[in-house]
Amino acid sequence: MADRKPIATAPTDGSKVTVLWRDGAGVVSESVGQYRDGAWWVYTDSDTQKKVDPTSWRPASSDDDDDQ
Repeated sequence: MADRKPIATAPTDGSKVTVLWRDGAGVVSESVGQYRDGAWWVYTDSDTQKKVDPTSWRPASSDDDDDQ
């Protein structure tokens, strides 16, 4: 697993990366995220996307794509 990097260094070209973010209750989550339309978006389940304010990122592993 790659080390986390500051979110300011994450790619904003629409590529998918793994982001670390905290919800309103303070729960930390790690999800595959994508920067588009001026914000970071993650899937909270298979049908729902949520705009988040991530704190760090790392490249999405190739294993994430093999599960589909």
